[in-house]
Amino acid sequence: MTPFGEKLRALRAERGVSQKAMAEAIGVSAAYLSALEHGRRGAPTWTLIQKIIGYFNIIWDDAEDLARLAESSHPRVRIDTSGLSPAATELANLLAESIERLDEAELRRLSASIRAALDRR
Repeated sequence: MTPFGEKLRALRAERGVSQKAMAEAIGVSAAYLSALEHGRRGAPTWTLIQKIIGYFNIIWDDAEDLARLAESSHPRVRIDTSGLSPAATELANLLAESIERLDEAELRRLSASIRAALDRR
């Protein structure tokens, strides 16, 4: 499941909406919505994100957060390190080779550490 899929499922659960009802309302198939929630589809288009925001009547910061989650929810990530340092290439390959062995707490800790490093720049 992707961060966007997790949030989408939570929004539906909070409001008691089925995948089928939501899919009909926003003009997609229930199968597509299921695949989106489970991370078997890439990030949704901007147009679909806007339909979801409208469907749930999400406003301001919450709408921006949902759009940001969608942008970071591609289940198949490709990192191009050409032109970057050897350390960047090593980090990208280390993550690609071993990310499935990290538990949720370790993943959150690493994400927080990277975000903190970016905020310091």
